[in-house]
Amino acid sequence: MAEYQITDTVDITDVVCPVTFVKAKVALEELDDGEILSIRMNDGEPVQNVPRSIKEEGHKILKLIDNADGTYNLIVRKVEEEE
Repeated sequence: MAEYQITDTVDITDVVCPVTFVKAKVALEELDDGEILSIRMNDGEPVQNVPRSIKEEGHKILKLIDNADGTYNLIVRKVEEEE
């Protein structure tokens, strides 16, 4: 069983890089610190780039799930920036 409760989900399978990260970032900005976002994305560039970019923003990657249909779900915990 999952050790986290997903707060919101965003599907970015209909967009291409770099818009994939922009949509994921906007969805994360709408969450409160500690909330969990599930990001559904296509295999390929999004899987390579979105997790890396989210980590660079300081958020915590919890899991990358292969849906076995050419898509993945990236589970991310929002981490507020330290002031």
